[in-house]
Amino acid sequence: MALIDGSGFSLPIATVSERVEVNIEVTEAARSAVKSAIADQVDTHVLIISAKAGGCSGYLYDMIIVERPEETGFQSIDVDGITILIHDNDSALLNGLELDFKDSLMGGGFHMDNPNANRACGCGQSFG
Repeated sequence: MALIDGSGFSLPIATVSERVEVNIEVTEAARSAVKSAIADQVDTHVLIISAKAGGCSGYLYDMIIVERPEETGFQSIDVDGITILIHDNDSALLNGLELDFKDSLMGGGFHMDNPNANRACGCGQSFG
């Protein structure tokens, strides 16, 4: 009976996010790692950095190299000829982000330093 009358479950709530002009910093190590990953597809592919709901602190960072999408709704940042896209919905969460790359046996890979994060988990992949 609970499912029929609507009690006992909730529907997703849509939220409106503020669009801000994104400014991110990409260290030399991160630039080199992204260039290596994109390689000879720099003219056709882009790096998208986003914040997705989840993780132990509220949001997870997501980075993906994809074929250049329709750029409507994204802010485009050129870093040494590489295009980085940040979706307008993530702009307030990712503005001021520093993207770094560490090459080490333990904990190597891309690292984010986000001035907008009030909290972060120990793995560094989740923030809130």
